[in-house]
Amino acid sequence: MDRTIADLRKDYSLEGLSKNEVDPNPFIQFKKWFEQALAAQLPEPNAMTLATTTPDGKPSARMVLLKDFDERGFVLFTNYNSRKGQELTINPQAALVFWWAELERQVRILGRVERVSAAESDYYFETRPAKSRLGAWASEQSQVIPNREFLEQRMQELQSKYENQEVPRPPHWGGFRVIPSEIEFWQGRSSRLHDRLLYTFTENGNWQIERLSP
Repeated sequence: MDRTIADLRKDYSLEGLSKNEVDPNPFIQFKKWFEQALAAQLPEPNAMTLATTTPDGKPSARMVLLKDFDERGFVLFTNYNSRKGQELTINPQAALVFWWAELERQVRILGRVERVSAAESDYYFETRPAKSRLGAWASEQSQVIPNREFLEQRMQELQSKYENQEVPRPPHWGGFRVIPSEIEFWQGRSSRLHDRLLYTFTENGNWQIERLSP
């Protein structure tokens, strides 16, 4: 065992997390924490791990960016033909994890997945910088390409094609919404006795809050 790695540890001590203090609505509680992450000027506070699986249970995870959230769920955008896009389409279940190290906080989200409307995808696509819009056309995401030059040449061709024109949204590009059935808020505490509060959506349409052992 590498003792240098094994000895890496940090004792968390910033805050606690009580059931009496959190909002009964997990979306409101998430908004509160997310706004605090913004106020703390954390690098990319909307970065999150997205975990997907194939129908036979083969997992895959990667970092993506949250682009919207409300009481309908948490939204990300991608190429529908990418590995994550295909897995979310074939097996529409996902897990998300936010890790805000400076605040000693983690949020875990589990739920089913649906595509957002074409209008929502169009609206977000139009807000992207021009080169990012072109990039959505240039990249056949997750596909094998011969080299970097292949990608750069494709980008140059698209820049010429759409010079002085609006770049439309590719039909294979759009959003997914993760509709949570569980949301867990984790606050680091001393001696690894962390606070974990789990919100579970019940059959009667309410959110149940339970404390989990760390």
